[in-house]
Amino acid sequence: MMRLFLRDHFLLILVNVLQILILLLVFWMDGYHNLSLHFYALFLATFILMLYLTFRYLLHRRFYNRLSNPMNQMDEAFETLDTAPLAKALGELLKRQHRIYMNELDQQEKRRNDHLTFINQWVHQMKTPLSVIELITQENDDEHLESIREETDKLEKGLEMVLYAARLEMFEQDFQVEPVSLKSVIEAAIRENKRFFIKNHVYPEVHVSGTTVESDEKWLEFIFNQLITNAVKYSTGKGRKVVITETKDALETIVTVQDYGVGIPKTDVKRVFNPFFTGENGRNYRESTGMGLYLVKEVCEKLGHKIELTSVRGEGTSVQIRF
Repeated sequence: MMRLFLRDHFLLILVNVLQILILLLVFWMDGYHNLSLHFYALFLATFILMLYLTFRYLLHRRFYNRLSNPMNQMDEAFETLDTAPLAKALGELLKRQHRIYMNELDQQEKRRNDHLTFINQWVHQMKTPLSVIELITQENDDEHLESIREETDKLEKGLEMVLYAARLEMFEQDFQVEPVSLKSVIEAAIRENKRFFIKNHVYPEVHVSGTTVESDEKWLEFIFNQLITNAVKYSTGKGRKVVITETKDALETIVTVQDYGVGIPKTDVKRVFNPFFTGENGRNYRESTGMGLYLVKEVCEKLGHKIELTSVRGEGTSVQIRF
C-alpha cells in the first residue's frame, strides 16, 4: 500500500525537490550566501511536503489499500473507500461495474437455462419417432430392418449422450444420493446394450453381488452404460467377453469393467478423459465422439466416486470405479 502511494506521488515529490533546489540556486546567485538560511528554507519546504504527504496518505489510506489488494468477494465492491472525491468516484465505479456484471450474469444464466430446456425437449421429441421406428422394425426379422434397428440404437445412444451432457450443467439440481444396488444397475446397463453385445459377438460376464453404495441410480446407470458401450465397441473377434467384477476392502467397494479388445496406445491413456479426445482408436472407429469417458469422469467426481483406467495395447482396457 505504501509503495503504491509513493509511486503515485513520485512525480510530485520530484517536482517539489527540483523547485526547492532551483529557488535556493536563485537566492545563492542573487548574493544570499548564508548557508544556515538555505538549510532552514530547505527544512521548512521538506517539512511542509511531508505534512502534506502524511495528510494525504491518512485521507486515502483505504483507497490505496483497495488498489493494492485484489478483491476476494464481489460484495467487497460495496465497501466505502473514504470520503475523498477520488475514493468516492472509485467506489461508485466498482458498484456500477458490479451491477453490470450481475445483470450480464443473470442474462447468461437465463440463456443457459433456455438452452438446456430446449435440448431436453428436443431430445424427448426425437425419441418418439425413434420408438415408432423401433416398433415397426420389430415386426419382421428382415435383414434390412435389422440394419435399421442398429442405426436407431446408435441414434438413441447419441441422444442420450446429448441429454446427459446437458443435464451435467445443472447436476446439483438433478441428482439424489441414496442406497443403490450395484447388481441391479449393472444388469440394467447390460440389458440396454443387449443388441450391441449380440452384434459385436461379445458376451458379458458379471461377478457382482447385491452390494449397495451411496450414489444416484440414474447417473450410475449412465456411467456403466458408457463403460460397457466402450468395452464392447473396442472388443475384437468372436468369443470375446466383457468382465465386470466387484471387489471389496475395509474402506471401499471397487467395480472393474474389463475388456479384451484393442486396448489404448500408451501415449493416449493419460488423455482419454479429456473432452473430444478420440486418439488413435477414434480415427479407426469413426463413431467415437471423445465425450463418453469425459462425461463419466465428470459425473464420478460430482458423485464423489474415483475412476481409474489402465490399458495395454492389443490386450484390453480395465476401468475401475471406487465407491
